[in-house]
Amino acid sequence: MTQTADAEKQVLVPLTTPEEVDQFLQDYPLAAVFKAGTCHKTMQGFGVLETFLQDHELPVGFIRVVDWRPASNRVTEMTGIVHHSPQLMIFKDGQVQFEVNNWDITPEALEPVFAQVPARSASGSVQTDDNIEPYRRLMRDFVDGKVSDWAFQDQYVTMFRDDASLRSQREFELLSRLFGDPDAYHGGLHQLGQPQERGELKDRVQQLLTELG
Repeated sequence: MTQTADAEKQVLVPLTTPEEVDQFLQDYPLAAVFKAGTCHKTMQGFGVLETFLQDHELPVGFIRVVDWRPASNRVTEMTGIVHHSPQLMIFKDGQVQFEVNNWDITPEALEPVFAQVPARSASGSVQTDDNIEPYRRLMRDFVDGKVSDWAFQDQYVTMFRDDASLRSQREFELLSRLFGDPDAYHGGLHQLGQPQERGELKDRVQQLLTELG
């Protein structure tokens, strides 16, 4: 694998073992490692990264920390940086150049870093997790009257809070539209307690289904 030949296809590489971490950083002199956690913070952080990957050539190795703990520990060992998840590190020639964690993975934090990353000749497409069907299924059941307002709200919020998928920024923004961000750091959910408070819930759910496609 070479960075020039395979960068377009090799945007996302699962790093499941310490050996794969070492090989990835050897194959790609300029690369990023993204540690994925177990909640919606991962979804939010990767969504921010995804917007920059559309326009920049930067191979990304991702580690699902709970499942691939030895690979995560290898990154911590080689960098000396305390583990977080989500966590984004950018490496050059095997040495970490930049690191940011959790809610600090923002456009403002990444913009100056990506100014130093080669631009794509044409806008790229990042292959993200294709697992939005559980949301669609729950929303269809609600629209069809199979689930009450309160039950829908509870199930949707729980699903969103526990969602650690690698999603595009567009998907994250669409999915968070109904009930907001469940993390209290951002003010908590903006309409728990009154599902209908911000307008007809079924209408908004149907609109979201349409936009998700």
